[in-house]
Amino acid sequence: MTKLDGNVLAGRLADVLGWDATAADVRCAACGAHGAIAVAVVYMTAMGTVARCPHCDSVLATFVESDTGRSWFGMPGISALEVTP
Repeated sequence: MTKLDGNVLAGRLADVLGWDATAADVRCAACGAHGAIAVAVVYMTAMGTVARCPHCDSVLATFVESDTGRSWFGMPGISALEVTP
């Protein structure tokens, strides 16, 4: 398992949201901490990618891609995401 910071999510977030959200402020639903998604702790495996809160280790977001090109993106632990024009 590879442990990285949230900057590794730039491409995936741009694909899903249409913009690079790594600098966007997110709020953890579990502990209430907030900060840029770039500081999240990200684990990448063959099964998918998981972004965790750097304060409480709760899952913030998940990315799963199949061999057929289908993708699933979830934000189960993000209670708010800053969206700027």
